[in-house]
Amino acid sequence: MTRKIAFVNEKGGSCKTTLALNISSYLAGRGEKVLLIDMDPQGQVGKGLGFDVAATSPTMFELLTDPELPAADAVFATEIDNLDVILANKLLVDFAVTAAADDDRLLKLKNKLDALTGYDAIVVDSPPSLGLITMNIMMAVDEIIIPVSLTYFALDGCREIDNTVANVRETYGHENLRISLVVPTLYRRTRLADAILARLREFYGDRVSQAVIGFNVAIDEAQSFGKTIWEYAPKSRGAQMLEALAQEIIAKKD
Repeated sequence: MTRKIAFVNEKGGSCKTTLALNISSYLAGRGEKVLLIDMDPQGQVGKGLGFDVAATSPTMFELLTDPELPAADAVFATEIDNLDVILANKLLVDFAVTAAADDDRLLKLKNKLDALTGYDAIVVDSPPSLGLITMNIMMAVDEIIIPVSLTYFALDGCREIDNTVANVRETYGHENLRISLVVPTLYRRTRLADAILARLREFYGDRVSQAVIGFNVAIDEAQSFGKTIWEYAPKSRGAQMLEALAQEIIAKKD
């Protein structure tokens, strides 16, 4: 059975793309066949893998708006063994308007993914919003991982996602949907960051990852070169943090 995971947070700058890219690559490095899906119009997943997303077609927009386009036709192989990708670019901004009147507007991603076979894991990077795109994501996956930057408003974003997940479960009958992990990110050793981390652990308990992702230059540099941390600096502190998180995500598999 394919494991379907989405990294979701309505706030930007929480490291969703960084985690989606590197965790997908880590799973692929273990021999799992992985599909990484970009659902963010910024297209940063593709950029982080060295693609020219503006010049690539078909993208997620065409896939979601063309009923005749098979998902397999939008899949691109990456330079990383076992890792494929479906790309996004600015066209995806128009999805909400294009699909607004469709009866299946919440199920377009799910319907496309249900037709795909051969993957051990599908990982989705989400936009910084809780609109129609994110609703499609939640209807299509079973696990939500929330990256939370340790800033003052961090808990507000978590509560919004909690409410949305509960709504999807109850209103649309997606009972398998769950928040499997909350990942503290952008940690600096300050009193405020430590206080927010303590509040996260108090609220979410063992769903908060033991791995805390701090600021790391190597992770940022890797993405600027269109590489994952495993390609760019596999022995760095950044790689150690992300590997620890990847192991926790693997352990959360049912």
